[in-house]
Formats: sequence, structure tokens, C-alpha cells
Amino acid sequence: MRVPSNTPFSFPKREHLCSQRLIDALFSQGHRLEVFPFAVRWMLVPAGQLPTEVNLQVLIVAPKRKFPHAVDRNRVKRITRECYRKQKLLLVDFLDVRNLSLVFSVSYVHTSILSYETLYSKMEKVMGSLKDNIQETLPDNT
Repeated sequence: MRVPSNTPFSFPKREHLCSQRLIDALFSQGHRLEVFPFAVRWMLVPAGQLPTEVNLQVLIVAPKRKFPHAVDRNRVKRITRECYRKQKLLLVDFLDVRNLSLVFSVSYVHTSILSYETLYSKMEKVMGSLKDNIQETLPDNT
């Protein structure tokens, strides 16, 4: 059974970070955050740079240097996407209340594939740390 794309736990194409201009800006000007086994780059963007119906875009990365076999890279990205998809509401609600737009990348930096349960708990920490870091950078601390 296929889940409709408008459910809160979906991960539609419009939430994928595909703009090369935004990706370049993210890696050159963005902030860095590490929660092992993930390295996160994030950047707040002006409201007009993202599609109107979305305020959050993400890029999932599994480096070829650490995983030379495509099957391993694909597995890491699939598990990471699933963990993100189930926990993104924490971040979406936070951004909606403050009327912010965010782009970020999640890079898997460990050399072996960890279990789903471990990655799920680590992604939860990533989301919490990301919220805290965004809160610290806001000028009025709302």
C-alpha cells in the first residue's frame, strides 16, 4: 500500500535538496554540527529561495570513499532517509512556529553500517542539536 505524499511522515521530492546553487552555498557558508555517525551542514535561507509549500530541504550523503560499493551507500542512505522521515516533524513544527526556512545535509561519516535502532536514536539527537543550534543563532532568541 502506498502512502499519499501529503502525510506528515512522507518525504516528497520537493523536500529533497537538489539546487546546485543552494548546495554550494550550504557547503561554503553553512554551519557544521557533528553527532556521530552523522556530520550535518545547515543554513537558514530567505523565504523566497525554497518552494512555497516547503520550509525544509535535506540532502542525504554517503561518501564513496567510506563505502566503495554502491549497494552499501544505497543502504546507508535508505536507512538514514527512513530515520529522518520518521522524525522530521520535530524540526518542521519548530520552523513553522518561527517562520524560518532551512536547508541541511546529513553525511554518514562512520566506516561501517550501524543498526537501524542506533541510527534512529542518533537521528533524534541530530534533530535536537539542530533545533538548539538554530535557536542560538536567532537574533531575538524567540
